Amino acid sequence: MKISTRGRYALRFMIDIAQHGKDVYVPLKEVAENQDISIKYLEQITSLLSKFGLLQSVRGPQGGYRLSKDPSEYTVGEILRITEGSLSPVSCLEGAENFCDRKETCTTLKIWEGLDKIINEYLDSVTLDKLLFECGVNEYVI
Repeated sequence: MKISTRGRYALRFMIDIAQHGKDVYVPLKEVAENQDISIKYLEQITSLLSKFGLLQSVRGPQGGYRLSKDPSEYTVGEILRITEGSLSPVSCLEGAENFCDRKETCTTLKIWEGLDKIINEYLDSVTLDKLLFECGVNEYVI
């Protein structure tokens, strides 16, 4: 599994927004400058994150983006699944059910199931507030 630029940038964007607190609208231009990401690329990412209810936005001179909920309620797994799709290491595990013709005789399926479980459990255990703390942002506005 390899996380694309879109997934990495989305995570950086969400952390940047979280640093400002959930009641502050942060201009896209500010995040673009802070993170050295083009505004055009961030517009695509924010559109996707807004569509799934992770962000709220306001237009105008005092506008920008803010989190829809507390940073502790966002997981890295949630953000990456929205931007990347499935995080499964093999295609047969991407859906809720494995429809592979070889699933009954596959000698490697247990390996992939174990890896899939570890990846998802780990990414779902890391929240934005944990990332903020680990990055040295011990105090942020809530």
